[in-house]
Amino acid sequence: MGVKSNGSEQVSATKRTRKTVERDIEAPEVFSATEAGLWDGRPSLGGVWVAHPDVNDPERVIIRNQANGKFVVGALFRRERDIPGPRLQVSSDAASSLGMLAGAPVELNVTALRKEEVAEDGPADDLPAGTTADAETAALPAATEVEATSLDPVSVAETALADTAAPAAPKPAPKPKPRTSSLDKPYVQIGIFSVEANAERTANQMRGAGVVPQIKPFDSNGKTFWRVVVGPAVTASERKQLLAKIKEQGFSDAYAVTN
Repeated sequence: MGVKSNGSEQVSATKRTRKTVERDIEAPEVFSATEAGLWDGRPSLGGVWVAHPDVNDPERVIIRNQANGKFVVGALFRRERDIPGPRLQVSSDAASSLGMLAGAPVELNVTALRKEEVAEDGPADDLPAGTTADAETAALPAATEVEATSLDPVSVAETALADTAAPAAPKPAPKPKPRTSSLDKPYVQIGIFSVEANAERTANQMRGAGVVPQIKPFDSNGKTFWRVVVGPAVTASERKQLLAKIKEQGFSDAYAVTN
């Protein structure tokens, strides 16, 4: 007699899902400049950044040293036009990453960055609907294969007493729900640092001021950097208050970012 196959057994145990990842893309239409840049030799706050007089809003940019090919990701700010010298001014951390010497102009390329979401295919952790239960059922022995054994009344009583005496396990405390925000830029970036100790020092300064910061490491050009951010702010008013408190601590270049 033929055996009728179960439709659920014909479903593949693995399915493909699409997940979304973010990556940086260059956005020269937002900002792009290739010209001489200068580090004046003084240590500067705020981590890795570059300033240019044609900037309206702070941006996240990639800064390239055209002479040696080194590059770094940092922030772009506005600078005053009446300052003599090259229009591109870089911070001490940026100069260190780019191999720039104090007082020696170098041709730099500065281009704005934007986040782009890209869909990727990957195997799902769960099985398709209908296959999990079938697999578990298939693993169970048939009823005729289970050996019948008699129960010892003494053992059964001891087990029942042990179960009764065992204290109930305490329920784990509920995890706090992560804060969500409807703002496009709910975080405030304090700076990008090429030295972790400087990022930690800045974070400790923020904690002393009653602000809870986050340190987010990332790699650029084979080197690790540390971003110090605060947030997410739930409302525009809260974000404004955060910015004001951060700037009171001397970080006048802090600005709102997406993440």
